[in-house]
Amino acid sequence: MSRPRILIVGAGFAGYQTARSLARLTRQKADITLLNPTDHFLYLPLLPQVATGVLEPRRVTVSLPGTLRDVRLVLGEAEADGIDLDARTVRYTDPEGGHGTLGYDRLVLAVGSVNKLLPVPGVAENAHGFRGLPEALYLRDHVTRQIELAATADDPKSCAARCTFVVVGAGYTGTEVAAHGQLFTEALVRKQPLREGLRPRWLLLDIAPRVLPELDEKLSRTADRVLRQRGIDVRTGTSVKEATDGGVLLSDGEFVESRTLVWCVGVRPDPLVESIGSPLERGRLIVDPYLQVPGHHEVFACGDAAAVPDLNNPGQFTGMTAQHAWRQGKVAARNVAASLGIGSRRVYRHRDLGFVVDLGGVKAAANPLGVSLSGPLAGAVTRGYHLAAMPGNRVRVAADWLLDAVLPRQGVQLGLVRSWSVPLDTASPELARVPEQHSARAPEQPSGQAPEQPGAPSEATEGKS
Repeated sequence: MSRPRILIVGAGFAGYQTARSLARLTRQKADITLLNPTDHFLYLPLLPQVATGVLEPRRVTVSLPGTLRDVRLVLGEAEADGIDLDARTVRYTDPEGGHGTLGYDRLVLAVGSVNKLLPVPGVAENAHGFRGLPEALYLRDHVTRQIELAATADDPKSCAARCTFVVVGAGYTGTEVAAHGQLFTEALVRKQPLREGLRPRWLLLDIAPRVLPELDEKLSRTADRVLRQRGIDVRTGTSVKEATDGGVLLSDGEFVESRTLVWCVGVRPDPLVESIGSPLERGRLIVDPYLQVPGHHEVFACGDAAAVPDLNNPGQFTGMTAQHAWRQGKVAARNVAASLGIGSRRVYRHRDLGFVVDLGGVKAAANPLGVSLSGPLAGAVTRGYHLAAMPGNRVRVAADWLLDAVLPRQGVQLGLVRSWSVPLDTASPELARVPEQHSARAPEQPSGQAPEQPGAPSEATEGKS
């Protein structure tokens, strides 16, 4: 008899863990296929350190073929209307524009999330998100360029605008981007002296009453104190009313001149799950406690794209966090294997072990097992947690941290990612756009707007992040 076919769509925290756990459980008793647009798993929590020169890009990417034994990798993206639950097939587009179809006996949807958009005028055109490696590489180049251009600017007003960096969203990602970004620009200024009295200025905005509103209040206070001590302008209860190529208009009426707008307001489920035709909860595919899609016993979902019942808080769903995605991947693998007669299934139940927030340098905020920590001790715990959680590259990451502690950072532009290749409104933040080639799920160019051409960037195309 032929072996059952298991297809996993997405290799984020949930998909990667599902594939790894299934390979161990089935022991070659099933054909496991992983459909993903890249050949690596991206460890997102360390992405701010890539954007600020602490870690090299490959340090946060773990090879899928190199770490997932007995799992077949298919490079490609599932098409927007390509999942046919009746025929049990998934159509996809490969990186070179070709098309293919994969059949399955069991399907695991772990497509994750994309940048969350709000109806704010000018944001889609003038801001960039922070969900993928291309966006981190672009931000690193862009920030470096702004400091270098400011150092030679004749107009003090232009110089000040280039040295002003606005981060919207004081959640986990935005807080770390602002914290690491401030240290990065201070290091760049030491090599590129600015006008007398002018220093890089970082603004962190959020409509919530405090930073890290989704985390413990002690963590929030610790992070807020560190940010303000470094001179970061933290503005809670404030949002962006409009974004232009010359700055942002805040909800309190102030206009901040800036060439940099980083959009970290949160994430939304990958729109791919909307095409399934099953019930959704705020864009997330509703599953039962066993991570199965009701009415389709052969379909499982986990991670950010799945609305998983929170058994510890009846009536609620688990949050869209890496902790949940990682652990749901293990449960999904176990239940898929159980549906094939291997082992027994179980419900998903999880108790938070605490959170860590890296604030750059030796500073961090952490509450492992509910114990609140700050300062260097929290920094050690935070980095220890990341090393333990990463499925690979631990020695390389630790080596980069050591080198960063003893050597100055290299502030250079690589020019590999352009502004037009990392649009905010994309369903594929893990991929940088290329000329005349668009992802099957990427939005088309807005009506009336001419596509940007590759080549030397102009101020219009490279002035914002």
